[in-house]
Amino acid sequence: NATARRDAAGNIIGVVGVGQDITQFKKASERAQRIADDLTRLIETANAPIFGIDLQGKVTEWNAKATEVSGYSTSDTMGKHLVNSFIHLDYRSSVSEVLQNALMGKDVANFELPLFTKGGQRREILLNATPRRGDDGSVIGVLGVGQDITELNQQRTEALRIADDLGRIIETANAPIFGVDIHGQVTEWNLKLAELSHFSKDYAMGKPL
Repeated sequence: NATARRDAAGNIIGVVGVGQDITQFKKASERAQRIADDLTRLIETANAPIFGIDLQGKVTEWNAKATEVSGYSTSDTMGKHLVNSFIHLDYRSSVSEVLQNALMGKDVANFELPLFTKGGQRREILLNATPRRGDDGSVIGVLGVGQDITELNQQRTEALRIADDLGRIIETANAPIFGVDIHGQVTEWNLKLAELSHFSKDYAMGKPL
């Protein structure tokens, strides 16, 4: 800061300069900016859908994976209300509750978020949401990190269907079928075996063979 130096008559006779060494401050500021840039790149290139919202629920972050999973580009989403614009009407209440909890400072883990893509397909996203805080520690939004578990859920459903089919095949087979565990106790006892042995399934299950 520089200011004029005057004599008794008010005439300028020089300049007084007051300085402050900001070398360390500038280095710290540059370091903070590098960290912020690194985090931005990490979010953008992460192999998981990541989004951010502000206190009003409007989208502030939407990474490349979120675009790939949803079909909505960054320009489609930024500044728009996440729940009202991109969550199906049937699920808005539950999703809003989860995000409100995060905005109140509570971490949310393993919430299954139903997301409908731009093309109308339903995707299942396993979501972790954490509060986003400002310099003073107050909550300024939410950052959500997801995992697309659509195919995993489909595989789980298919495995349960196959197991159910196998159970019916065993139960109705025209041959006696039994199963035992490692302790020799009965775990399977089908209708044909009950017919031939005259021991019902209820009687046999859990007993040593």
